[in-house]
Amino acid sequence: MSDVGVVARGIRTPIIRSGNDVSQIVVDSIMKASKTDNFNFDDKDIIAVTEAVVSIAQGNYATLDQIAYDVKEKFHTKHIGLVFPILSRNRFASPLRAIARAMDKLTILLSYPKDEVGNSILYEKDLERLGINPYDTIIDEATYQKEFSHFKHPFTGVNMVQYYKDIIEKENCEVSFVFSNNPEDILKYTSEVLVCDIHTRIATKERLKSHQASKVLGLDDLLNKPVLNSGFNEVYGLYGSNAAGSESVKLFPHHNDLIVYDIQKKFKALTGKHVEVLIYGDGAFKDPVGGIWELADPVVSPSYTKGLEGTPNEIKLKYMSDDKYKDLSGDALKSAIISEISQKSNTLTDDAKLGTTPRRYVDLIGSLCDLVTGSGDKGTPVVYIKNYFKNISDK
Repeated sequence: MSDVGVVARGIRTPIIRSGNDVSQIVVDSIMKASKTDNFNFDDKDIIAVTEAVVSIAQGNYATLDQIAYDVKEKFHTKHIGLVFPILSRNRFASPLRAIARAMDKLTILLSYPKDEVGNSILYEKDLERLGINPYDTIIDEATYQKEFSHFKHPFTGVNMVQYYKDIIEKENCEVSFVFSNNPEDILKYTSEVLVCDIHTRIATKERLKSHQASKVLGLDDLLNKPVLNSGFNEVYGLYGSNAAGSESVKLFPHHNDLIVYDIQKKFKALTGKHVEVLIYGDGAFKDPVGGIWELADPVVSPSYTKGLEGTPNEIKLKYMSDDKYKDLSGDALKSAIISEISQKSNTLTDDAKLGTTPRRYVDLIGSLCDLVTGSGDKGTPVVYIKNYFKNISDK
């Protein structure tokens, strides 16, 4: 039994630019790192590539004017409602500028006390002071300004309501805010709606359509095909986009399956090893201090090779040692547990699995990779993972 379990290495690459062969850069960088850091390769190792460099290599960008053009083409009015946008300068401020550029007026319905990914919009103690139930109460803008506008985000010091208001008005667009957790409340102000929430977007669209909204689109319906020679994402549209300068955004990468299988094929040709490959974005985890859920992308992994499908089928060691084999110790205990793991089936009992994480491989691995890479200046957009599919019974 090896003394080392899962190992995840951040792999440095050259700075990747539009038009680069990202597959070749990934493979070359791993080969170089294996020599300098003295590690070898095995079947079922994992290569992970951050979606950012894939999009950059694809040149998958759009300007704010291209987004504004798409908005104008797809709505019949100059006054639309935006439902449940997240509070993010990086993720939503640029699309918001483009949407405002296309409209004369916006009504924005914001969830409270937090947005979908956990960013607060007000102090919850003020809700308690006023006796407001967030599940059935609409807060109008005047009330927000009087009772809640002193709020500042604990990490950034920014009040995002005012920040969004300034952005929109600079585009010569009128704006009003409504605070509610019921998406259909937007229909009190306008019948054409752009749904902006990420993971609940399908349910939000269905609720609005059932309440006779005249037009309901989502961010996934914008830039889902090229507009004036823009980039695009055929599945997610503007979801997963990031600011890329004052007048453009980088979109979530498209046609990803070609890339992951190309990396797998090239690596096999060089090393003889069959590795699995995924592209990853935000990890799916929550900050316990700020209460922010990291996952602002529509998925953790937009593409991955077939071997990464499924969920873990693991035995909980604590359960085995504390219950089933509580009378054993030392080598006898280790031997019994290793024997149990070696013979486990794909239909483990709930007791045997109790406490193991019931999540997909790609979400777990992508979250690991996001933590290794970070979002700053580490310069490691590739992660190489060993032993992920091994357990203590493997030699």
